[in-house]
Amino acid sequence: MLKIYNSLKREKEVFKPIRSGEVRMYVCGMTVYDFCHLGHARVMVVFDMVYRWLKASGYAVTYVRNITDIDDKIIRRAIENGETIGQLTERFIAHMHEDADALGVLRPDHEPRATQYVPQMQEIIRKLEACGLAYQASDGDVNYAVRKFPGYGKLSGKSLDDLRAGERVEVDSAKDDPLDFVLWKHAKPGEPAWSSPWGEGRPGWHIECSAMSSSLLGQHFDIHGGGQDLQFPHHENEIAQSEGANCCTYVNYWMHNGFVRVDNEKMSKSLNNFFTIREVLKQYDPEVIRFFILRAHYRSSLNYSDAHLDDAKRSLDALYFTLRDVPPVAVAIDWHNEHAARFAGALNEDFDSHGAIAVLFELAAEAKRQKSAQLAGLLQALGGIIGLLERSPQTYLQAGPGAGELDAAQIEAMIAARTEAKKARDFASADRLRDELKAAGVILDDSAQGTTWRRAG
Repeated sequence: MLKIYNSLKREKEVFKPIRSGEVRMYVCGMTVYDFCHLGHARVMVVFDMVYRWLKASGYAVTYVRNITDIDDKIIRRAIENGETIGQLTERFIAHMHEDADALGVLRPDHEPRATQYVPQMQEIIRKLEACGLAYQASDGDVNYAVRKFPGYGKLSGKSLDDLRAGERVEVDSAKDDPLDFVLWKHAKPGEPAWSSPWGEGRPGWHIECSAMSSSLLGQHFDIHGGGQDLQFPHHENEIAQSEGANCCTYVNYWMHNGFVRVDNEKMSKSLNNFFTIREVLKQYDPEVIRFFILRAHYRSSLNYSDAHLDDAKRSLDALYFTLRDVPPVAVAIDWHNEHAARFAGALNEDFDSHGAIAVLFELAAEAKRQKSAQLAGLLQALGGIIGLLERSPQTYLQAGPGAGELDAAQIEAMIAARTEAKKARDFASADRLRDELKAAGVILDDSAQGTTWRRAG
């Protein structure tokens, strides 16, 4: 029985889909004006794990993750670069896909772009205006009248008097109330604009997710996810827009992953303390990064450091060593098996990937103790459910950063030369070859079956 911590209710709840056997899930995606950083990686990997487990649990899942391709930051960056907005966003969408693919993130079922849904955004604004929840200010912007929506603040848990205008919401004298947020921005010289009943302009940030989610998943759907930083104001405003316009519950379960932190500060571009995914990939295998993210519960803070990633690599190496030393056979997962049942139990307890990975280590120890190819196969199959252990041990252990220093043929040739030196009892040459390989980041493992090698990483 799956339980989800619902940010709206501030407690775990048994998951009950709106339609039996189906799950409709929306996750706030990237604003594409720069490379994705590790905070973005966490959102992608966490909800990929959620998506995989829901499907493994037998649900027919429709997963939507949007792309924001029109935004103040995008406009500024395009001007700085001397390129069109389309050129900028297409380039960074491609980079985003490269990063996500490297991390083993499955593509969502739908990946809508904000610019494709402007008519749907305008329709929601028209509904809000008709019911008195939206007004056009003297500067031409159309704003949402926050204090006229009775439920405002229920996601953040704050009263209206406690709330302040949040990120991307400017206190503007043209607004009736400082907390009101913009739905439609009047056109400014040199900026992209669409025609509308309120004049030329472009949508505000919050309205895009209400339009894309309801268009693809319906006005009432199961799960909405995103980073903790989006809980207010973005997700609070989505609720106000969607429920105000459609007069029905918007989302049943709200999920928010914790921050990635550096030196106890949230990793963000505004603080200039972020590490891009591709920067970290120069040092670490992508599966190590995925493992590092999944080893923590998704709602907890995740502290980034080389030391933590090095530890993640050692732990993931240990699982692959088991698969190397006890070659697995393909197995169908028997969910009555003790390890499989506890693995499922962990993921059913609010997607506890930390607990699920702990079960993988217990299973690895048992597979080694029994030298059981079936248990090793179960280890690989369970890991695969959350996007881990999907490569052969040789492929994983011989991959990674630094792989270009010596290629596989050169390494194998040096190992063969070392073997011949040992046969000739020329141990000085054998040791020299081992040292040369080690200096190049290649570790040799000798056993009765011969010598294998791996990248030190």
